[in-house]
Amino acid sequence: MRLTTFTDYTLRTLIYLARQQARLSTVAEIAEAHGISQHHLTKVVYRLGQTGVIRTVRGRNGGIMLARPAREIRVGHVVRDSEPDFYIADCFDAEHATCRYAGHCRVEDVLGKATDAFLATLDKVTLADLARA
Repeated sequence: MRLTTFTDYTLRTLIYLARQQARLSTVAEIAEAHGISQHHLTKVVYRLGQTGVIRTVRGRNGGIMLARPAREIRVGHVVRDSEPDFYIADCFDAEHATCRYAGHCRVEDVLGKATDAFLATLDKVTLADLARA
């Protein structure tokens, strides 16, 4: 299983914010801290604002911060919100599956269980757990 760069940047942003102890941070400082594109990070921050994980403050002294304590933010939830899908094989996309065995194959069942276990593990981890230095 491989997470997208978008999810990687999402997690990096949230970890940075969790370490800031409720102060406003800017996209520019987070991009600089992680050596990533400010343009891409802006898209991540926009999405995090939409999902309610962060709070954004506009204006000259604006910035972003976590909308709730890091201990209340589950990594599994964040990953589900930032990933476009979890189609780890062709057969998981019912609309576009080209495999003739899709829907009745043991590989599909095993991969489905593996994906569920992956997400269940992430559900046990909070942002506070990741932010500990």
